[in-house]
Amino acid sequence: MNSSDLDAFFRGKRVLITGGLGFIGSNLARDLVRAGSAVLLVDSLVPEYGGNLANIHGIDDAVNVNVSDVRDEYSFRFLIQGHDILFNLAGQTSHLDSMMNPYTDLEINCRSQLSILEACRHHNPTVTVVFASTRQIYGRPQYLPVDELHPIAPVDINGIHKAAGERYHLLYSEIHGINVSILRLTNTYGPHMRVKDDRQTFLGSWIKAIVRGEPLTIFGDGTQRRDFTYVDDAVRALMLAAASAEAQGEVFNLGGERSISLRELAELLIEANDGGEYRMVAFPGERRAIDIGDYYADFSKISDGLGWRPEVTLEDGLARSIDFYREHGASYWGSDV
Repeated sequence: MNSSDLDAFFRGKRVLITGGLGFIGSNLARDLVRAGSAVLLVDSLVPEYGGNLANIHGIDDAVNVNVSDVRDEYSFRFLIQGHDILFNLAGQTSHLDSMMNPYTDLEINCRSQLSILEACRHHNPTVTVVFASTRQIYGRPQYLPVDELHPIAPVDINGIHKAAGERYHLLYSEIHGINVSILRLTNTYGPHMRVKDDRQTFLGSWIKAIVRGEPLTIFGDGTQRRDFTYVDDAVRALMLAAASAEAQGEVFNLGGERSISLRELAELLIEANDGGEYRMVAFPGERRAIDIGDYYADFSKISDGLGWRPEVTLEDGLARSIDFYREHGASYWGSDV
């Protein structure tokens, strides 16, 4: 499905995005507004979770915003009514935070997912749901690249809860007939991501550092390999999943154009910035315990089934990200950082 077909599908659709003021949700909202959708953004604006009103600058008059926590099951019963599509992106994303405060992670990534699905079942059973999951559910890879058949063996609380959230969605698809699809995201990056710290992705904190003239910090020896998905590519995958009948009841990996070591990534970022430096530091014990080592995805299932593949090169994506935060950084890290 090409971009004009996607736009035609979404024109006039009523779309709800949980986590809509966050990184991926706000980028998705921009594409949906351009396509002619009626968009409702639901976000708690809890400071630690990445929601930021600056993310919808320029489209704030074209979307509706409801400041509400997905943990409030009563408000969601009302909010879900009448919508054609739900992009369920809200979640607690910090792996380290999940280990320090597992009950909050449980509330957001498990119980809230059940209440969202119950609201769909009772108040909008025909809604199409796309759930944003994570590669963290695989844990430490047993083989590379990691495909969707890889064992689920998360190494932290966040991964366990996200895996449970997946199973809730698939169960409601199988038993209650709700049209659900799941995308397992990996290291999504780009404009509007949280860069104030590394709660969303370490790459965000790297971009903040390099724009501010500070050294990048690499834990360990820098040989760990990762893949990265530019946010425009992730948004296109979300829209394809919602628009494609072939996606119903399916789980798809996203990935990047290639894998790269963290040291090589730091060097690419420095090159894109025309200068900078990095430092190697010992892995903190609490981070080493939940580090997954090398990871990169096999995304051939979504490529073959829905025609998706990453289009933005890592070099181009890093350059775009640096340019954005050079101009708008103050709205993302503020004067207190």
